[in-house]
Amino acid sequence: MRADTRALRALCGVVAVAALSLTVGCDEIHIETDANGQSTSGASAGSSGGGATGGNSGGTDNTETDSGGADGKDAGTDDQKPAVDPKPKPEPKPDDPNAGLPTPLLKDGSEGKQVREAQARLQQLALFERNPSGYYGTMTTASVKALQKKAGLAQSGTTDPGTWAALRKQTKAPGAAQLNPQTSYPLADPDKRCTSGRVLCISKESRTLAWMVDGEVRAAMDVRFGSQYTPTREGTFKVDFKSRDHHSTLYDTPMPYAMFFSGGQAVHYSDDFAAAGYSGASHGCVNVREKKKIAQVFSQVKAGDKVIVYS
Repeated sequence: MRADTRALRALCGVVAVAALSLTVGCDEIHIETDANGQSTSGASAGSSGGGATGGNSGGTDNTETDSGGADGKDAGTDDQKPAVDPKPKPEPKPDDPNAGLPTPLLKDGSEGKQVREAQARLQQLALFERNPSGYYGTMTTASVKALQKKAGLAQSGTTDPGTWAALRKQTKAPGAAQLNPQTSYPLADPDKRCTSGRVLCISKESRTLAWMVDGEVRAAMDVRFGSQYTPTREGTFKVDFKSRDHHSTLYDTPMPYAMFFSGGQAVHYSDDFAAAGYSGASHGCVNVREKKKIAQVFSQVKAGDKVIVYS
């Protein structure tokens, strides 16, 4: 046994100190020694039950193999990793009518400064008939669709980044007066009779009243008129008299800040107009819905000042 061990050491050129594993060809030889270099167990080749030179005749190795190959690995699977199943694909979601559309910046129901700016810019393009209100409703939606159609964009009616960019490109930044107008509708071009002196200039077309002095607009407000059964008369008039807390005996209704100009017809504040808007009508008078504004004008107008009512 010692001769065999020395021969193997000479053959491999390795001195085992603690525990070595040497390979000669396909043979594995294990030599265990103690601290003094003495062998403590026999060398083994092949399986644990064989001798130093193996248990097979003919000097062949006794290395344990599978039927698939000499290296103990299955044939055809050398270094292959097990296949990993791909992640399951998510189930398709139900059809979304807005799928693929850009995220809107503004849409129906939006409110605020940016809505005012969008409306003011649309107004510059003659696509928005009213003055900016700061509320994104059906009229604004229709105006945005008209812009999108002209620009070749999807006609969603919402102001998405692409629509906003197209709108800004075609318009100028609106000023404070355009962003915060005094009336719901733009003031009509004043009748030529309104361009001199002190005048209450009232347009049925734009449904506005402008208090003008020598062609300059000092104040403007929304107004409404009489129905087809009690129409507001048109023409050139003058303020006959003023009545701060007038009450109509004919219709039993208050007419504060009344300025009479044609018989029983007057410019005055109307709480019904303030509450119901244009869904109602007057009995022929010119109704104003903003009490603070009409109060300021009432304090400035004098008897004898002109009143011009035109279409």
